[in-house]
Amino acid sequence: MTPATAPGTPGAPDVLALFDRSVRAHPDAPAVVTPRRVFTYEAVDRLTDAWAGSLARRGAGPGLLVGLAFPDPARTVLGMVAALKSGAGFTVLDDRLPALARAALVARTEAAVWLGDGEHAPDGAYVPAGPDAPRPAAARHWPDDPAYVLFTSGSTGEPKGTVVERDALARFAAGVAERLELSSGDRWLQVASLGFDVIIEEVFPTLAAGAAVVCRADTRALDAEELHTTMARTRTTVVELSTQYWLEYARWLTAAGLTTPPELRTVVVGGERMDPAPYRAWQARQPAALAHVYGLTECTVSSTFYTGRLPDGAEEVPLGTPLRDVEITVRENGRPVPDGEAGEIHIGGPLLARGFLGDEAATSRRFVPDPSAPVPGARLYVTGDLGRIDADGHLVFLGRVDDQVKIRGHRLEPARVERALCENPEVDQAVVFPDPETGTALWAFTVPADPARAPLPGAAVRPAAAEREALVTPLERSLPDWAVPRVHYRVAVLPKNPHGKIDKRLLAAWAAGAEGATPASRAEPPPDGSSPTPRDGPLATVLETFREVLGAPGLGPDDDFFAHGGQSLLAMRLLARLRDSFPAAQGLRASALFASPTPRLVAAALDERETART
Repeated sequence: MTPATAPGTPGAPDVLALFDRSVRAHPDAPAVVTPRRVFTYEAVDRLTDAWAGSLARRGAGPGLLVGLAFPDPARTVLGMVAALKSGAGFTVLDDRLPALARAALVARTEAAVWLGDGEHAPDGAYVPAGPDAPRPAAARHWPDDPAYVLFTSGSTGEPKGTVVERDALARFAAGVAERLELSSGDRWLQVASLGFDVIIEEVFPTLAAGAAVVCRADTRALDAEELHTTMARTRTTVVELSTQYWLEYARWLTAAGLTTPPELRTVVVGGERMDPAPYRAWQARQPAALAHVYGLTECTVSSTFYTGRLPDGAEEVPLGTPLRDVEITVRENGRPVPDGEAGEIHIGGPLLARGFLGDEAATSRRFVPDPSAPVPGARLYVTGDLGRIDADGHLVFLGRVDDQVKIRGHRLEPARVERALCENPEVDQAVVFPDPETGTALWAFTVPADPARAPLPGAAVRPAAAEREALVTPLERSLPDWAVPRVHYRVAVLPKNPHGKIDKRLLAAWAAGAEGATPASRAEPPPDGSSPTPRDGPLATVLETFREVLGAPGLGPDDDFFAHGGQSLLAMRLLARLRDSFPAAQGLRASALFASPTPRLVAAALDERETART
């Protein structure tokens, strides 16, 4: 495919040179848009100059990192630019990480300075003075200096810090801006988690093109309706969504009989395999175009883009063709295979990261020499993904070489969660995998250490609330929310298939039997004396909606949404369905489910809202 520029090839401008070009060309154009203020390129330049001077005086400089711990996206973006101006790289502390995971990240990055004022900010973090501070002398930096360090999930039990250099970031920003044809009139809505690598794609190609980064007031996830209204209000032209998030938005548009806002021209989608049917349905009725992307943190976010119309006979949505400066090959035993044949996807070129922070062994395993390259020192990243090159030259995804899975756009080694579950003395064995229906939530099956507590062979039993809490609470302290299994089953044994691997299909069938049953605990009348399975009225409607969204026909009126696989995307879907039945559900945020997580509590909350409304 497209040949890569050799590592060390001169001529690529620094990422700050791209920003400076936008400042000179569009000083009065919006660069960062917030709900309260619009920062022009000139204003961002002056403010980040002042911040960079403050950082330099506190010790930031080439080869070091600046930590960012703001609770809002806009100041995070400003901090990224300021850190680069000081000569340092940056790392971002996601405010949604558990406390233990945050502390581990802070310790591992050894940032020279921390900016921020969020509750999650480490000791010593501060907010620099405004734009009236003196501008610093230009920091001397080199193309191979670190630009940023972001963390990905690893199989060793702790996330890997990926070190991306300035040259790679500059080439990536220019390449994405070119591929998406970004211009100064574009507005890219920032929706990714601040510690997720997609934020790099939302920010730096936008600034390189002289366009505007549109920021939310905080980091709360937007449900489908909020996303739509936010894009319409801010005149967003480009947005990037995970595959599952995009599916929720597409479903909402169809149910509401709406199309994308008039200014929205491109929706970038990636992170998981995409089914061709919804892709074709979108192209048939939505004016905004789709850009299907593929990439990894270790290769500076997205490496390939597909923006064409899907042919009628296509069985997969292609991953597309590489950006300039990216080389894609499909290999078997390290050797390229002919186009059309399957193999492991390898990525090469100057967009590859330096490696993993403080982990030379993992770096040497995944970043390998390219013996066929004409340039000495060229490397390849071994992705672990299977693929092929189709007749049109597009990369097509075929699955994983190992057991790594994608959950809501995040990579996860299930073994990491399984080990954490087995640290509980009550658990002998555990297996974790995505739910077969939606792939958006993790299921956990555990074998108890005490055989007397095991159910009958072939049965899967839901643990009682106290037992489930004992399993989940330690995980919530150390894992991000998306990596915590929300559906738990206790089984007598983990069955094996003829190949000696755990038979996940059989486990799913056992789980289906458990969902179809009505446990005795659900048959007990609730304290208020009402029927546990109402046949009509608001509670019956709410309960049926819960059951439909969660795929749990045996769910009771007092069962917890999150204990049965509920998560943010399913919460968006649940509220969208409730709005169709209850006028009082209009304006209800997905976060309301944390306060009212059962059908009975939701029905009561809707009744209170209806009373207040009328």
